[in-house]
Amino acid sequence: MTEVRALARVNHFTTNVAFPLARFLSGTARDAADDFTTRLLGRDFEERLRRVAVPLASASSGVDPFGLDPAWAKYAVGLAAFFHRFYFRTTVTGIERVPSGRVLLVANHSGQLPFDGMLIGASMFLDAEPPRIMRSMIEKWTQTLPFVSTCFSRVGQVVGVPENAKRLLDMGAAILVFPEGSRGISKPFSQRYQLREFGLGFMRLALETDTPIVPVSVIGAEEQYISFGNMERVAKALGMPSFPLLPQFLLPGGQLPLPTKYRIHFGEPMHFRGDPDDDDAVAAEKVESVRARIQSMLNRGLKERKSVFW
Repeated sequence: MTEVRALARVNHFTTNVAFPLARFLSGTARDAADDFTTRLLGRDFEERLRRVAVPLASASSGVDPFGLDPAWAKYAVGLAAFFHRFYFRTTVTGIERVPSGRVLLVANHSGQLPFDGMLIGASMFLDAEPPRIMRSMIEKWTQTLPFVSTCFSRVGQVVGVPENAKRLLDMGAAILVFPEGSRGISKPFSQRYQLREFGLGFMRLALETDTPIVPVSVIGAEEQYISFGNMERVAKALGMPSFPLLPQFLLPGGQLPLPTKYRIHFGEPMHFRGDPDDDDAVAAEKVESVRARIQSMLNRGLKERKSVFW
């Protein structure tokens, strides 16, 4: 009987105290986050959120066909906006060149961690008119990471396979592609702003869907983490594409990137015609013209830059 009364008291506490308190704290935390975001980023942020149309799969699921959840996306955009406006103090030029409707944003990739993708997405939301939610093509291996895979899909990231990209373009999406892949993001500091070889997939996709390509150059990411090389054996053991050697991580606060000044430049749209099933040599020629354009944009931006941090 004593055990029964004890269980009854536990059940009463759980039902009438613990669960309501948890719901209250959850709601309080959510309200606090909303208030902080609005105060930090201004009413313009809230207004842009209202203007962005997020296609939903159904009223019951509340997410789009790829798992994008507006509630998650709001806080992800808020975090990205903080880094974009205050931490990296990003300068964005040429974004008015991005056409409406479907488009492939093709950019250089660097910085060990994908802050460059986050800030390009932030610029499309905060600086483009009208604001847009950009979708990024991410590496397949990220889907093996617990929680991370779910988080990525909820904030709009999509596994980079042709079927997904084509479906998004049919929906009129703006898609970010890093043709260098992990080869670009893990470059050592000695090879900064030297573009790696581009994959051909984005060009075949552009040809198949008649989608314009906007070249994008990102300056500032290469200096945020100073890499002295790649520990290939460790990367292989962990199942990762790379494991950079970052002495910066050993310093207090070194896990945060250095507050370099980002400069993101959107170039003139490039239009290509041809058979998406052409030989690799034919596709590679077109790809090289995009790569050369981005490298030229990088070279010009680096020449004009006076400081890494200002």
